[in-house]
Amino acid sequence: MAAREPGIGIFDSGVGGLTVVQRMIEALPGEHLVYLGDTARYPYGTKSAAVVSRYTLENAKFLLDTGVKLLVVACNTMSAVALDVLRAATDVPVVGVIEPGARAAVGTTRNRKIGVIGTEGTIASGSYTRALRAIDPELEIYTRACPLFVALAEEGWIDNAIAEQAAAMYLASLRQSRIDTLVLGCTHYPLLARTIGAYLGPEVQLVDSATETAREVAALLAARGLAAPSGPGSTSFFVTDVPDRFIRIGSRFLGSAVDSAVRIER
Repeated sequence: MAAREPGIGIFDSGVGGLTVVQRMIEALPGEHLVYLGDTARYPYGTKSAAVVSRYTLENAKFLLDTGVKLLVVACNTMSAVALDVLRAATDVPVVGVIEPGARAAVGTTRNRKIGVIGTEGTIASGSYTRALRAIDPELEIYTRACPLFVALAEEGWIDNAIAEQAAAMYLASLRQSRIDTLVLGCTHYPLLARTIGAYLGPEVQLVDSATETAREVAALLAARGLAAPSGPGSTSFFVTDVPDRFIRIGSRFLGSAVDSAVRIER
């Protein structure tokens, strides 16, 4: 029996990265995806850069040990503070979610006023501002940490009164700034897109970096001759804590049921 094609490793601090997995399945149906959610040490957004970097390297090592050919850091916090560290530590290609999201935002805006929302760690790092300004130094960029959105997404409270009140509290200053594009700088936030969009109004376009990240991975695989031959792909899930909660809420992010997940020891 022929050996299976090497997979693509995708990892996040928990379940949020499943929004990236969903776009990867759509864009690359023939690839084997290996997902790791570090649920035992979630959340990352309030942790120091040193801790996030250490966790990032540990997560990557697990996936590399499975023989993956490419790594996708499906977490804005890890992408913000640890991407360069990870790229220096491995020989396989590494794709984060910030640079693809920044490119999509610049391609979307018309008035060159862009908002970015994310976890405290992502916003404090300034990574989106740097990525956006590297493309267009004349942009007006407005950022806001929205930590409560993560909990709301995981609880499924995405379109109720509490979600609406949180959106109003977090986004009022961005609405006043007249942005026409908002980057959802956390993989949890697409679940709240309807509530966020309703508050900001139809003139503000929401950018979810997951779609652009999947496109970048597809282009990189093709350019390096790493794409899997045609055929059905697969998806496997690993977590660092008991998998019950991951399985229960995973369908909210992936759009389909997560049947099982394997716990690994830390």
